[in-house]
Amino acid sequence: MLELRHLRTLIALRDAGSLVEAAERVHLTQSALSHQLKDLEERLGSPLFLRKTRPVEFTRAGLRLLGLAEQILPQVRMAERDLARLAGNEHGRLHMAIECHSCFQWLMPTVDHFRDHWPEVEIDIPGGHHFDPLPALAREQLDLVITADPQPLPGVHYEPLFRYEGLLAVARQHALAGNSHVTPADLTDQVLITYPVERSRLDIFTQFLDPAGVTPREVRTAELTIMMMQLVASGRGVCSLPNWAMTEYLERDYVKAVTLGETGVWSTLFAAIREDTREAPWMVDFLRTARETSFAVLEGIKPA
Repeated sequence: MLELRHLRTLIALRDAGSLVEAAERVHLTQSALSHQLKDLEERLGSPLFLRKTRPVEFTRAGLRLLGLAEQILPQVRMAERDLARLAGNEHGRLHMAIECHSCFQWLMPTVDHFRDHWPEVEIDIPGGHHFDPLPALAREQLDLVITADPQPLPGVHYEPLFRYEGLLAVARQHALAGNSHVTPADLTDQVLITYPVERSRLDIFTQFLDPAGVTPREVRTAELTIMMMQLVASGRGVCSLPNWAMTEYLERDYVKAVTLGETGVWSTLFAAIREDTREAPWMVDFLRTARETSFAVLEGIKPA
């Protein structure tokens, strides 16, 4: 009567808070997910949650199954890891590079969790690269690259992790702070603060300003997110960051966030890996852990 997919669906429903977002997380359409849950409820003879509640309110039967899911799913995950070890697939090397200045918020918990379960895999995040990470991945100098800018390289696979929205951070007293959104033309007289990377790797240019033929009055760079936020808060400029990178500053009312365009600017973050490690159990588990951790610690992201 009960299957693992049912338990995973209930966990997704609890974590996402709605049928729409839960369906995205388990890679089903909303109608398919609703049908799955309705079929399960009919077999059990009891509703599992109350419809049209947000966040989802579970019934006693639903809470009982959630408790079961919390007990069983981690054991299944552990058994899968043990079976990989018994098959002799536990050893590996995971040297990674990060083309994302604000990714450590979710990546470090991912690495910590992964290390606890795969102590045999050598993990390293080497610093001071004097080469492009993606070509280095293809040359086997690296094993994984976190990037939002995939390049077509032979033998390299891009695994989507999640989608995120880029927002414009402005000072609380800024003239644009009360806008529901900004247009490219709104930035013609602004100082735009960016990370010190090529413009071709910045969504604010590639997806927003460049298509409109707009150039900001001035561009200045800052190495760290906190430095960018200090400059923005003091009225020294504006900057675009992923929504999750701004969460703590918005909660403290340090800056204001404005949507880029009427529909927003969305991008996908990828884990670039080589095809020859794509099916390795420890790599599969790392990518799964990365997704789960991201949705546990970040706000405003969507399944890719």
